[in-house]
Amino acid sequence: MEIKYSKNKIEFEKVLNQLDELVIDFTSILNVLGIKYVIISGYVAILFGRSRASEDIDIFIEKISSSLFEQLWKELYKKFECVITEDIKDAYEEYLLNGHAIRFARRGEYVPNVEIKFPKAEIDFWSLKESRQVILNQHPMFISPLELQIPYKIFLGSDKDIEDARYLYNLFKNKLDIILIGRFNRKLKIDKVFYKYLK
Repeated sequence: MEIKYSKNKIEFEKVLNQLDELVIDFTSILNVLGIKYVIISGYVAILFGRSRASEDIDIFIEKISSSLFEQLWKELYKKFECVITEDIKDAYEEYLLNGHAIRFARRGEYVPNVEIKFPKAEIDFWSLKESRQVILNQHPMFISPLELQIPYKIFLGSDKDIEDARYLYNLFKNKLDIILIGRFNRKLKIDKVFYKYLK
């Protein structure tokens, strides 16, 4: 798998797995509607070839109006269904506006699914603002910058998360902004353990 890496874009092609196809279908709708989003967490490692299972894809979307959310809901429902609630008003007002996530899966399925939520913390907003474009098999999508993704996985600390961080770091270590990584290491208070896990 040849990866073309630049500061603003990562481009590559691969044989798509089930999660890749789900993400492409879902983000195609976000792209068409012009909704800013960022893919975070475990799928980022899977996207770049890490072999492991995952039941969900986590996405922050910008805080959108109820009318734009209604458009999104209608477009998603052509292929997907919300597995949390069937009420569009509840989904927007009781879940998203109150800081809770909602999940969408392909019709008739519960997993894998896509979890969307509005950003809440400073680090969430930064990830959305500074998202990195990925072109997968000519399809554009946006992921959290690896300089945040890798430290955050170490911060989460489970074996799975540490292996995700190790995989991404080893794959991209000659391309990463080490100063930016250091900043997030200090912010997340993991600077003393970061290289212990990634050696």
